[in-house]
Amino acid sequence: MDIPVNQARDLPASAQTERVPYQYPQPRDMRPEQVIIPALPPADDPTWVKITDHSWSRPLQYNVSMGQYTHILRVTKAGVIARHRHSGGVHAFVIKGRWHYLEHDWVAEEGSYIFEPPGETHTLVVPDGCTEMVTLFQVTGSLMYVDPFGKSTGYDDVFTRIEKARKHYETVGLGAGFVDQFIR
Repeated sequence: MDIPVNQARDLPASAQTERVPYQYPQPRDMRPEQVIIPALPPADDPTWVKITDHSWSRPLQYNVSMGQYTHILRVTKAGVIARHRHSGGVHAFVIKGRWHYLEHDWVAEEGSYIFEPPGETHTLVVPDGCTEMVTLFQVTGSLMYVDPFGKSTGYDDVFTRIEKARKHYETVGLGAGFVDQFIR
């Protein structure tokens, strides 16, 4: 509530200052805040980075100093998405649809939060009947893709994700530098 100055002096000190912004400079080496609007754009928006014919990644942040990235994964076809092992923890929040891991008996549905511990290997599946799955993932470290017997088939980390996004944005006409807004 905005109070005229002549009335503010009669209020307790806490009420006089609660709507006053912080008065000192921020740390000199602090990066500026990051605001992405919209974080969840329409499906045809070019900010979605194509992964496969039926999956896309919407970058939100690539944190190169922590080896972490945050993105929204959108999948439009049921089936196996990827079998992988984590070198770091992963946080996930399901926005739409559902998915599960072949190695577990639970199903992540809209509104679910999941923490995946470092070292876990699992096979991500969008079940039959789910026409669209949208999940926010925060990934620390790398995803090491493996076959059912643990043989390495590839990997992704913050740096491979940046390069894939850079190439995508160049291809769709946004320019390779478009990715820079997501890098911290």
